[in-house]
Amino acid sequence: IDDLAEVDYSLNSLPAVFRQFIDLDLKGIVYPAGNYTGSPYVAAPFTIPDQSDSMLYLAFSEYFFQTSSFAYYTAGAFNITIAEEVKSGKILSFSFLFFLQTCSYFNISTEIFGSIIPEVAKYSVTPYPVMLKLTATEIPIISLEQDSFTVEIQGSMEVFAVLPDSTTQLLFTMNMAANTSIALNIFDQKLVGSLCLNRLQFSLAHSNVGFFEISLLENILSYILQTEVIPSANGK
Repeated sequence: IDDLAEVDYSLNSLPAVFRQFIDLDLKGIVYPAGNYTGSPYVAAPFTIPDQSDSMLYLAFSEYFFQTSSFAYYTAGAFNITIAEEVKSGKILSFSFLFFLQTCSYFNISTEIFGSIIPEVAKYSVTPYPVMLKLTATEIPIISLEQDSFTVEIQGSMEVFAVLPDSTTQLLFTMNMAANTSIALNIFDQKLVGSLCLNRLQFSLAHSNVGFFEISLLENILSYILQTEVIPSANGK
């Protein structure tokens, strides 16, 4: 697939040949690149609806997406650093991608955070650039539903001030929980997806600036995502 993950699509069994069609049962297991240890999931059998008005029917099980999530999580694809520019490589989670796009609306600094969190303004009187480290703390959960799928992710966000000598000073750490969904539709003979943020929640895990209420920051980020980032993504 890429430098982080590989897919095994070998046959599970011999092809089943019928008068009008051929059935191919493929594995569809995604592994971290070079690491073929078993995933924590068990594949459940499923069938394709009995239809014959198209030349090819291709179906992916929930197991395929679950092993994809496990592979990228194991490879560290959900560990993201955001500073003046993105330092990490690939991003799989829509929730983290949304957050990254939200941060791009600002030149993030202690001054920006201080206008939302007074404790940051008191702690860091001199404005400094801010670096964010986002980490998935659990394997993201991907669930298939009729005409859509959802992604749930649990993570943490560390907020650092970047000092003039390029060292960093931890300001606070937040736990994060996000739930996004993608509705799938056929438009102009193309498969298109419509993104939706169902839930974004933060809780304060540790703070060097003192205790503060996280609700205002949570509301601002949710508002920007709902009114700017997601509509922009859906418009592409």
